[in-house]
Amino acid sequence: MAKQKVCLAYSGGLDTSCILRYLLDEGYDVVCFMADVGQEEDFQAAKEKALKIGASQCYIEDLKKEFIEELCYPAIACNAIYENVYLLGTSLARPVIARAQIAVAQKEGCFAVSHGCTGKGNDQVRFELAFYALQPSIKVLAPWREPVFYERFKGRNDLLDYAAEKGIPVSSTKGKPWSMDENLAHCSYEAGILEDPNTTPPEDMWKLTADPTKAPGKPEDFTVHFEKGLPVKLEYDNGKTATDSVDLFLTANAIARKHGVGRIDIVENRFIGLKSRGCYETPGYTMLRAAHIDLEGLVMDREVRALRDQFVTFNYAKLLYNGLYFSPEREFLEDSIVSSQKSVNGAVRCRAFKGMFSVLGRWSDTEKLYDASESSMDEIGNFAPSDTTGFISVNAIRLKKFGKRMEEEGRSLVKKSA
Repeated sequence: MAKQKVCLAYSGGLDTSCILRYLLDEGYDVVCFMADVGQEEDFQAAKEKALKIGASQCYIEDLKKEFIEELCYPAIACNAIYENVYLLGTSLARPVIARAQIAVAQKEGCFAVSHGCTGKGNDQVRFELAFYALQPSIKVLAPWREPVFYERFKGRNDLLDYAAEKGIPVSSTKGKPWSMDENLAHCSYEAGILEDPNTTPPEDMWKLTADPTKAPGKPEDFTVHFEKGLPVKLEYDNGKTATDSVDLFLTANAIARKHGVGRIDIVENRFIGLKSRGCYETPGYTMLRAAHIDLEGLVMDREVRALRDQFVTFNYAKLLYNGLYFSPEREFLEDSIVSSQKSVNGAVRCRAFKGMFSVLGRWSDTEKLYDASESSMDEIGNFAPSDTTGFISVNAIRLKKFGKRMEEEGRSLVKKSA
């Protein structure tokens, strides 16, 4: 009788290498799947490791372009951010990875997919909700939620011992046990010594960005061009340009990494209800998003921007974080993002310097909401200052009534002198 076939999301790291061996020992035929979303990884070496451990096949899928264009760019276009600080770097990559994994599973005739997500994290939710939307009949094997597995492997040290026993080479050590997840947009760090929220991350943990205090003493200037809210060109280094989405993102990354831009250290609320400490590097994405926000101030209608900020930005970030990308609400929100960005056309002159991003100027050749003559303090233009008298009077009607009521109740709004 043929073995049941499982498609395992494989990274070549400690967890998934041990899970691969575990699934093989459980009697499954395992096909490994690796997603290239821009992480600095020796994919060929990881593939060879998977095959050596016992995988029957190992697919490597290049997803960088769709990751940038289908996930990162819409998130930039609506300024998505979770709990005011997290730019969703891990969350953004999960939909394209899940979609490609299901495609491989279908191609190989797998009855199930598997992953190495822990039973306490967000990624198990993100991946599995995506799997079930993409193929409702799929089965999911999640070893970290199976008592027989997590009672045997209570933590990374047990996995390291198992790897040594089975002859599985791994890069993680007991001295540096934190977990990392990298893609073209960011790198995250968690677990190990980082679980104490008051422990300062060691400097050698940060993989992508230079220490801001040791970054170059000379700032670097560049210009980002946007069309309908999406980055379309990056000008840098005295005349060089990047227009391809992946090249543009890599160029922004190179500038930000060199100057130490994009580090954060936070405690966030996971979807499942636990709090988690995470350290994140999001170099180029941080700058592209900040440049986009700046351009919106010049070209976007005030009320459209306010509605987008209140409803679209918050909810788009929330569904990305919670793993609800393949949902009707995501389609609705993305339609709203596109509509909101029709006028976001122009360019922003930017600077990176010692961990900081700043804007030097901005312009638009097509959008005319900003009128220097009307806004100037040195000329009248088409705006008559006398018109403001009526504007103030109308807006003061209810405030006068409020102030009068407070006086009648003996609760004057004027502070009394001591």
